[in-house]
Amino acid sequence: MAKFIKKEKSDIPAIGTASLPDIVFMILMFFMVSTSMRQTDRKVKVVMPQASEVTKLERKDLSSYIYIGTPTEQYQAQYGTESRIQLNDSFRTIDDIRDFIAAERENLSEADRPFMTVNIKADADTRMGIITDVKQELRRCSALKIMYGARSDVRK
Repeated sequence: MAKFIKKEKSDIPAIGTASLPDIVFMILMFFMVSTSMRQTDRKVKVVMPQASEVTKLERKDLSSYIYIGTPTEQYQAQYGTESRIQLNDSFRTIDDIRDFIAAERENLSEADRPFMTVNIKADADTRMGIITDVKQELRRCSALKIMYGARSDVRK
């Protein structure tokens, strides 16, 4: 008659880590694809004013941004401490706004051009004179849809 030998109880086998690099790579690719990077570097300090009524911008792809504020510390030696206008990645003057708006309109499709919005992000300490000059120039180049960047009131 044959003799059956019982095996001793062995420990639980270790978890296989062969697929771990694949999982990490998939997560990395997901975040690389889904993250949007800032398209322009701010060269001006913008602390947006508070507002009691704030609505979110629905289509950011139809927006063009004009930043107004004092230059950051690295640019203050060259440009001073007065409020400056930033269009895309460079400091500009009021006269350059017309060319900026024309270039931004050219980047949009023909159907989206009437829905283009100019978003002015101005520092809370910026004088109204420069903002009024920007608004007048936008009016001259028929950019009449204007939004002002603000942060919501935290006292609600």
